[in-house]
Amino acid sequence: MTIVQNLILAIIEGITEFLPVSSTGHMIIASSVMGINENTFVKTYEVSIQFGAILSVVVLYWRRFFQSLDFYFKLFVAFLPAAVIGLLLNDYIDMLLESVIVVAVMLVLGGILLIFVDRWFTYDPEKDHDIELKYPTALKIGFFQCIAMIPGTSRSAATIIGAMTQKLNRKQAAEFSFFLAVPTMLAAAGYKLLKTYKESPAAITENIEALVIGNVVAFVVALLAIKFFISFLTKYGFKVFGYYRIVVGLAILIMWAMGVKLQV
Repeated sequence: MTIVQNLILAIIEGITEFLPVSSTGHMIIASSVMGINENTFVKTYEVSIQFGAILSVVVLYWRRFFQSLDFYFKLFVAFLPAAVIGLLLNDYIDMLLESVIVVAVMLVLGGILLIFVDRWFTYDPEKDHDIELKYPTALKIGFFQCIAMIPGTSRSAATIIGAMTQKLNRKQAAEFSFFLAVPTMLAAAGYKLLKTYKESPAAITENIEALVIGNVVAFVVALLAIKFFISFLTKYGFKVFGYYRIVVGLAILIMWAMGVKLQV
């Protein structure tokens, strides 16, 4: 993987990780178009640059991360379902990650869902106010996050919609999705790095520079993406993201049908 490819993937990660459009689907298209050969390091890189994205959430919302122990307990409760189910189904999830069709289909189905979400959850900025997030609500949102274990679903989309089913407004749902991403992505990225290092230490030690650059770029881009998303979502809702997902999903299916080699 060249420096240019490194930068492009990091930018894509930073933009798409917190938007309800599936960063996995975008990684597939970008890697295929650039002809990047999927190897141990590339697969680890695509997960580990989430560290940079995680840091952007902590920086933007640092006051919220130091508000109370209750905040951490609720995050932990919401994180538990993904932690438990992820460990139990890890091999099955890895198998799903090998299926481009699964990713493309979930992008399209998720896109159709997002088109109608605004009708199901009406939003009036003058009337909708933040509600107190209780522990049962946090747990339910955590189970919604588990749906994103199916590649192409989008962790952000799953958790935001899950939060809105629990009466959180768009802004509050999106922000809690960002917060929940921190322990979830930290665990996923940390696990992937440790596993790769145990199996092939050279894949990590020989590519430290690429990992550092990727994380820095993902951090900066994610800062901008989060600010944009909150503002856009509050004003316009999900429909645009729904149409966009459908286009990306169909693009993957067309590329696959044309015989383009797609790897996740």
